[in-house]
Amino acid sequence: MSRIGKKPIEIPQGVEIKFDKNFIVVKGPKGELKQEIKAEVQIDKDKILVKSDNSAVWGLSRSLIANMVEGVVNGFSKQLKIVGIGYSAQVKENKLIMKLGFSHPVEIEIPKDIEIRVEKNIITISGADKQLVGQIAAKIRDTKKPEPYKGKGIRYMREIIKLKPGKKAIGVGA
Repeated sequence: MSRIGKKPIEIPQGVEIKFDKNFIVVKGPKGELKQEIKAEVQIDKDKILVKSDNSAVWGLSRSLIANMVEGVVNGFSKQLKIVGIGYSAQVKENKLIMKLGFSHPVEIEIPKDIEIRVEKNIITISGADKQLVGQIAAKIRDTKKPEPYKGKGIRYMREIIKLKPGKKAIGVGA
C-alpha cells in the first residue's frame, strides 16, 4: 500500500481540474499544466483521490497531481549562486547570458513558461511546473559546476561544496 497515494489532494479556490482519458489538466492563477497519469483519478467537489493496483504508480501519480496543483497556485522557484571573480549573468529578451571565464559568453534559451531573474550574483528560476524549473536549474548549473579547490562556478543556493586542500609546500632538509 502506498502511504502517499492514500492522501487526498485538496483543490484550492480558483483551480480547475479536467480529466480526459489518461491526461489531467490543471488550470490556476499561475498557468495551466497537463500531465499523463497512469492511475485512476476521482474528482470530488474539493478533493482528488488517486487509486491504482501498482503502489509505485499510485504514489507517483498522486505526487505529480499534488505538484501540479501547488504549481498553478503558488509556483516553484530555485536559486543559483554564481561564485567567481568576473563571473556574471544577465537576461536579454528570452535568453540567459552568462560570462563564466570561457572565451565566449554562454547563452541558454528560457522556455516560455519559466521566468528567470538575476540580481548581482543570484539567479532565480521560477515557474508553475516543478519538473521544468528543476531541469532548467540543473542545465544552468551544468554550464560551470563548482570546482573543488576554490569553489568557483555555479551552485544551488544552500549547496555546500567541500573544498580540497591544494598542494602543500614541503620544506627541504627537514
